[in-house]
Amino acid sequence: MEPVDERDLEWREYEHGESAFRRKRLAAAAGAGDDLGCSLYELPAGKRSWPYHYHTGNAEAIYVLAGSGFVRLGDDEHRVEAGTYVPCPARREGAHRVVNDGDDPLRYLAVSTMTEPDVVEYPDSEKVGVFAGAPPGSRDERSIHGYFRTEDAVDYWDGEE
Repeated sequence: MEPVDERDLEWREYEHGESAFRRKRLAAAAGAGDDLGCSLYELPAGKRSWPYHYHTGNAEAIYVLAGSGFVRLGDDEHRVEAGTYVPCPARREGAHRVVNDGDDPLRYLAVSTMTEPDVVEYPDSEKVGVFAGAPPGSRDERSIHGYFRTEDAVDYWDGEE
């Protein structure tokens, strides 16, 4: 484990529909282990981060470094700019999504606990994600992971003889 300079790391780019951003995994590059994650994000003008979600096992926090936009938290939208800190606790009240509605890139740090197993709920799309064996954000192999529509839920005893 040692300090890392973000300028020495390559961006990884993500794009899907209205979501588009670049990410540098700082904690992983520094060999920080699996108990605390930290990534540098950059959202281009007019783009959004990961879909609106919250974790049941991992708290997250966002600290804005440059640019401006808003963070959706529940039914509210909160303006953010350089210096804004946004806590996202591991429960429904911590559901969030970052949006860049400005003209310049929006850069922020996302810090999270790295606990597994974790279940992530996506209220807008009525899905859940399940992660065991390695936490979300880890590059380690998971023993199980997947995304499921909540409407597909079955009774505990369904399929049992």
